[in-house]
Amino acid sequence: MSNQRKRNFQIEAFKHRVIMDPRYAEHTWKILEHAIHEIYNKNASSLSFEELYRNAYNMVLHKFGEKLYSGLVATMTFHLKEIARSVEATQGTSFLEELNRKWIDHNKALEMIRDILMYMDRTYITYTRKARVYELGLNLWRENVIYSNQIRIRLLNTLLDLVYSERVGDVVNRGLIRNITMMLMNLGPAYRQEFETHFLQASAEFYRVESQKFIECCDCGDYLKKAERRLDEEMDRVSHYLDPKTEKKISNVVEKEMIENHMLRLIHMENSGLVNMLCDDKYEDLGRMYNLFRRVNDGLSNIIEVMTSHVRESGKQLVTDPERLNDPVEFVQRLLDEKDKYDKIINLAFSNDKLFQDALSLAFKFYINLNPRSPEFISLFVDDKFRKGLKGVSEGDVEITLDKVMILFRYLDEKDMFEKYYKQHLAKRLLSGKAVSNDAERSFIVKLKTECGFQFTAKLEGMFTDMKTSLDTMQGFYARHPELGYGPTLTVQVLTAGSWPSLSSVACNLPVEMLELCEKFQSYYLGIHNGRRLTWQNNMGTADLKATFGKGQRHELNVSTYQVCVLMLFNDADRLSYREIEQATEIPASDLKRCLQSLALVKGRNVLRKEPMTKDVSEDDAFFFNDEFSSKLYKVKIGTVVATKETEPEKLETRQKVQEDRKLQIDSAIVRIMKARKQLDHNNLIAEVTKMLQSRFIANLTDVKKRIESLIEREFMERDNSDRKLYRYLA
Repeated sequence: MSNQRKRNFQIEAFKHRVIMDPRYAEHTWKILEHAIHEIYNKNASSLSFEELYRNAYNMVLHKFGEKLYSGLVATMTFHLKEIARSVEATQGTSFLEELNRKWIDHNKALEMIRDILMYMDRTYITYTRKARVYELGLNLWRENVIYSNQIRIRLLNTLLDLVYSERVGDVVNRGLIRNITMMLMNLGPAYRQEFETHFLQASAEFYRVESQKFIECCDCGDYLKKAERRLDEEMDRVSHYLDPKTEKKISNVVEKEMIENHMLRLIHMENSGLVNMLCDDKYEDLGRMYNLFRRVNDGLSNIIEVMTSHVRESGKQLVTDPERLNDPVEFVQRLLDEKDKYDKIINLAFSNDKLFQDALSLAFKFYINLNPRSPEFISLFVDDKFRKGLKGVSEGDVEITLDKVMILFRYLDEKDMFEKYYKQHLAKRLLSGKAVSNDAERSFIVKLKTECGFQFTAKLEGMFTDMKTSLDTMQGFYARHPELGYGPTLTVQVLTAGSWPSLSSVACNLPVEMLELCEKFQSYYLGIHNGRRLTWQNNMGTADLKATFGKGQRHELNVSTYQVCVLMLFNDADRLSYREIEQATEIPASDLKRCLQSLALVKGRNVLRKEPMTKDVSEDDAFFFNDEFSSKLYKVKIGTVVATKETEPEKLETRQKVQEDRKLQIDSAIVRIMKARKQLDHNNLIAEVTKMLQSRFIANLTDVKKRIESLIEREFMERDNSDRKLYRYLA
């Protein structure tokens, strides 16, 4: 088998070609032509589609496809010209209805003709790359009907008139318009060439005229409503009878003519523009402006620019108004109210757009830092809240308040100034026991730590540690001296000097009873802590003092240490002059006058009388124990320690301390950077130092340069001999 010769078989065509009689092809075409005429004349019910299909099949099979195709073109063209004449002859509003009817009839005829000539579609047309039957029918309709001179212009004008009528409020036959536009869409480029281009031009002119009319007679809010309604109408129009691709194009037309061309005028419109909307909290109008302006170039940037300018200007007036600066708590509350106001606007009207959030933050940062006392005022606001403003407030509301304060804190350039004031105020709250909630205090410190790092809050946390340690110390003291439990008692807070604000130690002559207790505590404390030194801060203490007034009326007075020193003098005298009190107590004059004012001049707290009865205390005044003092309360608080604004000398001293601290921080930053880099040029060193310190304060360029020179002098670093702007770290 393997040696047998392999045979290849090949199938060949008949060698004698079968030629069809030409008369048969002509006869067959006549049958098909008659059928096409009958189809267009709506007499297709009598036709045998099977026989017609077979005839068309035979013509193509026997190479008469060209005769069949050309005959089809001629026959369809004949009927379409008849249709065109019929449509042209239609009068009035029936024009579109007639065109639509003829179009529907033509489509039905095409479907039947396509079924008959299906074999030609699949073979001859595919081979010759001619238009398929249905496509051919559309092309011939376009050329003979739509492109007919009379129909072409009349169709366009009729469609544009219907659109105009609908825009001015008339009711139109949307279904008929949709059928006509769908016809144009099916005809390839006809929709764009014969309708869409002209439609967009007419729309631009319509909205150009209408927008000018509206801008002259409407305020900004009403104009935006009309523009929004027009856009919605156009979108609705597209969805009902226009090509979906037209949506973007007609939107652009309306946006350009009604928004972009009048954008600046709308924003600055007198009595109703953007600024008025912001002032009057018109969230709906602002939201409408945002949604419309975001559609056009530079729309949102223009809104942001005007909004930012307004916020900066109104904020500038707020922070520079002398009357508002008299009340720090009210000042900060106004800042928070402004922030809440614009946060709500951005949330409700501007979809929480980050561009607006960032712009608002920059505006607030700008004007908050215009007032050099903003760090102090924010600290005073926090102090007020922690003393009394958070009483009865839920934990959630406390967190909300603290978070709002933290937002203002982030805007501060001089965060180290805030730290300095906050430390002072926190110290007074802790020492006077006036903090409403230690949990809230600690929560706020955690927020500061998260924002600025552990170094920022290390001393603040140390203050709380001292308070806890002091409780343990007092328990040990009274355990050592149980006999003290039956007389006057003493509570001492031992403060670590490095953690607490540097307070000037002011000596005063304490009453004997208090002095003995202080000496016993000092002996106890130094006995258990070798090498330590205690300095008494008499100006920071408080005391509960029992007093008996006329008619045997008894009260417990909560007073400061200075007030105790004064009041105890009246155990041995009914009348004392200012000079006698000053000599006996050795309290500084300014503190003594404030002390006597709170004891003698505050209504309901005047346990002393002053002669003469003037509003101020002078060195010639005399003071008497007020036997007639009475109060409904058994416990009476007098002269409670509150945080007040600094005097000018105190402000100067605080700023000087901060400046000294900044020098150390700049030095530290430079050394850390140079130690890591070993070598660095001047500009990069300045940039890195500024970046490292920005969480605490904005470093002044001149100060940084001075600190660089100082470190060079102290041989922490040196300049490169070949490049004077290049520095090297000296290990």
